[in-house]
Amino acid sequence: MDTDGPFLQAALICERVLVEQDGVLSVIRVIDRLIRHAGPDAPDELAPFAQPIQILLLMKSGAARGRFEVTVGVEKPSGEQGEVIGVPVHFEGEDRGVQVMLPMTFEADQEGLYWFEVGFEGERLTRMPLRVLYQRDARSL
Repeated sequence: MDTDGPFLQAALICERVLVEQDGVLSVIRVIDRLIRHAGPDAPDELAPFAQPIQILLLMKSGAARGRFEVTVGVEKPSGEQGEVIGVPVHFEGEDRGVQVMLPMTFEADQEGLYWFEVGFEGERLTRMPLRVLYQRDARSL
């Protein structure tokens, strides 16, 4: 990949991104772990669940100009690869950039460390971790 751009300014997993009237972003609740609570009579293993999240990628063009594809894929704790989502972007060059806001439903069916891999034109830009923990509440005595 060309080292003159594009450049990754931010890569976040969050609950929500607000776009204010002046175009400025507000990032709400950055997430790097999800704790799934269950009652004392719950199963020993995590039951699959879905959690709405948003992926936010802020990128600056640098020398990159034109149309490209940014991808986001998920690797489960088992190493199994999930679906890869492609997002078309257009870079205008220099300090101009793109904001990729990708709302999604994260589906967890394993406890452990998930990796969200961000790619640009087939090359890895970065990886973002998201740990899923399963906690059964203790019985009251």
